[in-house]
Amino acid sequence: MSATGVIPAVSVLKGSAVVKGACPHDCPDTCSLLTTVHDGVATKVQGNPEHRHTDGVLCTKVSRYTERTYHPDRVLHPLRRTGPKGSGSYERVGWDEALDDIARRLAAIAVRDPEAIVPYSYAGTMGLVQGEGMAARFWNRLGASFLDRTICSSAGAEALIYTLGAKVGMKVEFFAQSKLIVIWGSNSITSNLHFWRVAQQAKRDGAKLVCIDPRRTETAEKCHEHLQLRPGTDAALALALMHEIIVNDWLDHDYLARHTLGWEGLRERALRWTPERAADVCGLDAAQIRSLARDYATTAPAAIRLNYGMQRVRGGGNAARAIACLPALIGAWRHPAGGVLLSSSGHVPVDRAALQRPDLLRGRTPRTINMSTIGNALLQDGSPAFGPKIEALVVYNSNPVAVAPESAKVVAGFAREDLFTVVLEHFRTDTADHADYILPATTQLEHWDIHGSYGHTDVLLNRPAIAPLGEARPNTQFFRELARRMGFTEPCFEEDDAQLCLTAFGDKVDFGELTEKGFATLHLPDAPFAEGNFPTPSGKCEFFSERLARMGLDGLPDHLGNYETPGMSDRYPLAMISPPHRNFLNSSFVNVPSLRESEGEPVLEIHERDAAARGIASGGIVRVFNDRGEYHCKAVVTGRARPGVVNGLGVWWRKFGIAGTNVNQLTSQNLTDIGRAPVFYDCLVEVETA
Repeated sequence: MSATGVIPAVSVLKGSAVVKGACPHDCPDTCSLLTTVHDGVATKVQGNPEHRHTDGVLCTKVSRYTERTYHPDRVLHPLRRTGPKGSGSYERVGWDEALDDIARRLAAIAVRDPEAIVPYSYAGTMGLVQGEGMAARFWNRLGASFLDRTICSSAGAEALIYTLGAKVGMKVEFFAQSKLIVIWGSNSITSNLHFWRVAQQAKRDGAKLVCIDPRRTETAEKCHEHLQLRPGTDAALALALMHEIIVNDWLDHDYLARHTLGWEGLRERALRWTPERAADVCGLDAAQIRSLARDYATTAPAAIRLNYGMQRVRGGGNAARAIACLPALIGAWRHPAGGVLLSSSGHVPVDRAALQRPDLLRGRTPRTINMSTIGNALLQDGSPAFGPKIEALVVYNSNPVAVAPESAKVVAGFAREDLFTVVLEHFRTDTADHADYILPATTQLEHWDIHGSYGHTDVLLNRPAIAPLGEARPNTQFFRELARRMGFTEPCFEEDDAQLCLTAFGDKVDFGELTEKGFATLHLPDAPFAEGNFPTPSGKCEFFSERLARMGLDGLPDHLGNYETPGMSDRYPLAMISPPHRNFLNSSFVNVPSLRESEGEPVLEIHERDAAARGIASGGIVRVFNDRGEYHCKAVVTGRARPGVVNGLGVWWRKFGIAGTNVNQLTSQNLTDIGRAPVFYDCLVEVETA
């Protein structure tokens, strides 16, 4: 049977219908969508009430998805650059003309060295098909450079792998039964709304909620307690919690003996971290640390909802490892409502070999470019160590000129006249302004896709609800047609998107359930690690990781201070973190008028003590700067910032900034201890009135 026979298409050119889909954005909730279509036009997007994790509710951003799809500034035709890079000067061309020229230019580079061609993509869609499905096949067949996709989560992700064995954890629905919930490094109200609804149910049933975050977020305000620690000190806090659990003998000795590896070494290290020592590092009261340790160790079941903000510092991987060790000390994994959840994506049975076809490499091992250091990479000359100079870049599902760190270098790299750049986009983003070709991509309402989740354990199918607007095409179609023009004749390049949806999970997902409901639930144990059985080499929770030790790294988690720590520089005395605005998701939605109007303009939150010392008042324009650059924005004097730390909310497009830059003008290209990830929240600055 054909793929489209297994997954029937939806066509609503006449009359009305409701089409089931999935939210594509980089959010753990992965909501099930219902799109109302009338005579071929999407009129409303709402949450699916039959999907328990969505429960009929969407965030403000996605509930306005039709505003994004039908935005008057949407790119609907292929565009070719006619002026200097960054000028925004383009002319309309046809798809065939664009594809023929792109294929010709990439083929000429590939003859010299295909590794001079670099893909750049991330989570503009989390879909397995429109993300790295057909695209990965194309790049593997070409032999282009690999991209190390590190910009968001790889420090925490690899920390889980080295500790728990995979990106696995609790089922999110069981947080409703927890009696203590520690929300660590997450503003759940804005970035994990459906988890917050579960936490609120637990709170109504008597659970205590504790937030750990350098910023007094909307979530922190709604919790019973808030530990407003300094950025980059989470591992010190976790080790001090262990110290108290040990000295008070709140340990589950049986669980430690049977289901963990390296306990004696971790115990010895934790005993060095008294609450007083950690309080000095973290900027907390020792009494707060003792109180949290007591609550965590003596309240069952106790759960930790960890998120990725805390791993965007030099020691982020070690911090995530330390926190992931905590449940095993008290045996929290014995309960479905106990343990930790950072990501559940390791439970999702994606057949990446079938979907992405690494066999097309044919034994080649291309060099790897880290997306988080793209600024340096684009300015690097060819050498035996680096490989060939980057001559071509194809960008899809990402906006690196806005989101990559140290953006002055990123802009300089993208401005190279000898760099051939193709961007697949919905809008003329900061990155698209530097492209030789801008190609119109479909939105989630216009194409097939299939999704796992990193916040729950369902998979979701996305059907196209409307026909593509203008000349927009799915990413998959671009790569199919480019492959054909470059002479790639393998049958895999002929598979349609519905076939790719089937390939992604093979027989591991009930496609009958998926097509009927729009989602299918993975059948997993409620308490997966009650009796150990971690997917590590040892089958245990690995406090000590032999794999890390073999790489020359510390096998035990420890606190590593930031690259840029307050007090180390008289010129730049303030630490800066850059969490997202409530109505933006990375750089997505910044150009949706109603959402941008809600946020107003770029702001910097600053504590009244730091503001007074600099003569700064709320509403005034300030210059935020360091040796890497400067950024102008509006000051907001507020208790959301702790003394010595400023919060530069992001991520605004540079073109919408007051002086044509955004907060990433200030961030560095340093990388984390584990996972080679960026350190957006490890940044020193000074602030003055503009």
